[in-house]
Amino acid sequence: MSEQYDVVIVGGGMVGLTLACALGGSALRVAVVEAGLPARDWPEHSIGLRVSAITHATRRVFGAVGAWEAMVERRVTAYGEMHVWDASGDGAIHFDAADAGQASLGYILENRVIQAALWARAEQFDNVDLLCPVRWQQWQDAGERLHISLEDGRELGTRLLVGADGARSAVRERAGIETQGWGYDQHALMAIVKTEKPHLHTCWQRFLPNGPLAFLPLHDHYSCVVWSTTPAQAAQLLALEKQDFARELAQAFEQRLGAVTEVRDRGKFPLHLQHAVDYVKQRIALVGDAAHTIHPLAGQGVNLGVLDAASLAETVLSTQATRRDIGALHNLRAYERWRKGQNVTMMLSMDAFKRLFGAHMEPVKWARNIGLSATHNLPPVKRFFMDYAMGNRGDLPKLAS
Repeated sequence: MSEQYDVVIVGGGMVGLTLACALGGSALRVAVVEAGLPARDWPEHSIGLRVSAITHATRRVFGAVGAWEAMVERRVTAYGEMHVWDASGDGAIHFDAADAGQASLGYILENRVIQAALWARAEQFDNVDLLCPVRWQQWQDAGERLHISLEDGRELGTRLLVGADGARSAVRERAGIETQGWGYDQHALMAIVKTEKPHLHTCWQRFLPNGPLAFLPLHDHYSCVVWSTTPAQAAQLLALEKQDFARELAQAFEQRLGAVTEVRDRGKFPLHLQHAVDYVKQRIALVGDAAHTIHPLAGQGVNLGVLDAASLAETVLSTQATRRDIGALHNLRAYERWRKGQNVTMMLSMDAFKRLFGAHMEPVKWARNIGLSATHNLPPVKRFFMDYAMGNRGDLPKLAS
């Protein structure tokens, strides 16, 4: 006998749990199928290596689903300024939240903090079941429902199956949805470091010839470093002793924050752009990295995924309210039309920035430095970019408005 649900979400990461919480408290019965137990507790002074830059729109979604306060209780760092400059010239731009009448431009959170808070919130909803740790094995299309087999022998029935299972989505592959994209021949090296000077609750980013180097502020004098560079250099940096890595890092960053006094965890991962040809099929929908991956230079990946989740929840609840089929392709198309164009615009914009600042031709270097400085001196243009960076532009779902 199979357990019957309205929505089954494969993937209990940040995006999948946001969707579950957005559907929490509704008349829909929801299940989250997650293969690995999430981290719930950790040593007080430890810092997770993977972090995300969260926009105001994403913060509003987390607040609307009732998870933001729990994140703040664990650890959130607001940042009020952003400094960006080009290593190949004197072009630079500075963003200040005060210019937009805001207390902050955004927030830096450890991914584990986001996931733990959302997981705890999802547990509070009577209509949400967290099935973990378990994997799905296969599904069969039974017309009005999909029948899903789990590896522990349980059977689930659902009107809608959501793939929130990351860039290598097994749901996407099983559904036969193709992807388009390309690799960047870059790896992102990440590290948790402490610096001699305070970061001043500022995001710092220097565009180097091989890719951008960013310092994202955490508590005390700690920062999360995201250094996009060639695979060879990333491997070389990762192999260095910590004191040697600290010297290389401070030098590459022009010692803007003084010496790097402590290096904690380090890691790297390859960078690529990937986009699903379709976000939806009959009884299937994709959200987050299962639908799209993006270059991290502007930190928009998680924010796009959270807006996917909020938009899909709004579409599903609206469809249910009018007694229509939430898994029917013609109803799911509204979600795809809503999010696909906005995601493509952001993806291609970040790709263009990456290629612009990766170009080595002298005329291009000159033009981009002039562009940076000109934008800095044009308040209306700068405000436009700030609004996008804070997540205040675009066709936002109600939870983000």
